[in-house]
Amino acid sequence: MKSVRTVTVLVAGAVVITMALALAVSGYRVAGSKRAAVTAANGASADKADEAMALIRPEAIRADMRFLSEDLLEGRGTGTRGHELAAKYMAAQFEQMGLQPWGDAGTYFQNVPFKASRPDAEKTTLTLVRGGKEEKFEFRKDFISRGDPGRTESSVEAEVVFVGDGVTAPEQGYDDYQGVEVKGKIVAMLPEAPNFETSLKAHYSSSEVKLANAAAHGAVGVILLNDPVYEKLYSYAEQVRDLAWPQLNWLDGQGRPNDYYPQLKGGVFLNLAAVKRFFAGTGHSADEVYAAMKAGKTQSFATGITAKIRNVTKLEDVKSPNIVAKLEGSDAVLKDEYVVYTSHLDHLGIGEPVNGDKIYNGALDNASGSACLLEVARAFQRMSVRPRRSILFVSVTAEEAGLLGSDYFAHYPTVAKSAIVANVNMDEDQMLWPLRDIIPFGAEHSSLDDVVHEAAQRMHLGISPDPMPDEVIFIRSDQYSFVKQGIPAVFPVPGFKSDDPKIDPAKIFAQWEATRYHQVGDDMNQPGLDFEEAARFARFNWLVGYMVAQKTERPVWKKGDFFGEHYGKK
Repeated sequence: MKSVRTVTVLVAGAVVITMALALAVSGYRVAGSKRAAVTAANGASADKADEAMALIRPEAIRADMRFLSEDLLEGRGTGTRGHELAAKYMAAQFEQMGLQPWGDAGTYFQNVPFKASRPDAEKTTLTLVRGGKEEKFEFRKDFISRGDPGRTESSVEAEVVFVGDGVTAPEQGYDDYQGVEVKGKIVAMLPEAPNFETSLKAHYSSSEVKLANAAAHGAVGVILLNDPVYEKLYSYAEQVRDLAWPQLNWLDGQGRPNDYYPQLKGGVFLNLAAVKRFFAGTGHSADEVYAAMKAGKTQSFATGITAKIRNVTKLEDVKSPNIVAKLEGSDAVLKDEYVVYTSHLDHLGIGEPVNGDKIYNGALDNASGSACLLEVARAFQRMSVRPRRSILFVSVTAEEAGLLGSDYFAHYPTVAKSAIVANVNMDEDQMLWPLRDIIPFGAEHSSLDDVVHEAAQRMHLGISPDPMPDEVIFIRSDQYSFVKQGIPAVFPVPGFKSDDPKIDPAKIFAQWEATRYHQVGDDMNQPGLDFEEAARFARFNWLVGYMVAQKTERPVWKKGDFFGEHYGKK
């Protein structure tokens, strides 16, 4: 799962902050008792649904998860031999089920072209000039860059303007660029967003939105400034460690990298100590800026600094597949519409050794979701009467690199984009405590909200809201790729409710996140894996998709919803 693993990508020409699915959540509420009880979905009996859910087996989830997280697969890094093996395993399982291949050219594989970028640490430089004096910063020690996916070398020298969070949100009456001129200048910004509603906050925290906004205002470079909130989510030390893996961008039909703005000719990320040096002499200390932004006060000003940024990048072409399988629906009309299940297959691969272990296996993140995807598919395939709509099962690549496989599929689906009615995404099943509630990220924006409440009520589960808006989870897993293409989507995750005072899910998760998330210890030897709870979670996801597949009406965005208005008219 792209989890708290918020991957920050700084490129000359782009600053990509890929924040994924951090399942850190606490403080929930049970679904209201006034919700209507679920009925059998459009002609299919509740008994038939119960029979199908009963086919989801914990033993199967354990077996698939064990294979996918074996050392043999070397952490399933995108574009590696290990990921190719995992992809062939998923395809073989879909074929064994009798599902139709729905990738490229009659195969299960949709091949995704990538450009891999690695910064040249010796030649990538940052110098700040103020009062005629130069101050040089050291790569890794003070700053990092992830390279430029569009060129091997670029440089820029320009005045620097601080633009707060770099956010322009007209519907919120908020603009960090108001009152400052940044055309032809380098903008410096924090990686956060104002305290809007949780999903809006997440949206405006995304690198895609920040970069597009900077480019639209005429900026020629970006300096991203670390802050205490971001440091807690994705420490600078972890970012330096992650330079072991290349930055990836998918390529369109003309070979252009996704979300790439060539007018942004330089990009770097400063650590906390370097940020203090940056603000020294500007009339604003780093602590003052942090406090003002936290209080919701816009702060934008000329810094009196000229920055010289040089990015030198090593580029390589890489390919990695999404795996796509189809179960055809039973309704003569609705079978031409699709519910899409997604789960990312990739993890980090081989990285920095820890106690001699260099394989980042990714058992929970996300062999668990991949195993659940297979069992959900098996349950559908074994039904005597298939659902009314068709189902696509998509095992996506490159989620850890920025939701790239799902973004590519959402841009170039193997069915008509207009025929996709909804996405249900499974990522990092925290099977470490009894499942008592669900946090359905994204459901509140569409009629999927009613579906997840009905499914939860049927399974005697509570529904809880997003309790950690600072972690911007809404944009950190693959369902967000579908939202950006105007498709209603939901990303259910296990909540933190407990009816046993001896079990504290929030504490269990915090410990897991601190010691195993994106670490070599996320393997099948970790304690506490409960596959009965994993099966229960998979059944919930199955039921949500089944209910959508059965209903005659396709999901719709709620009236006036930001994402429906912004993306739903594509």
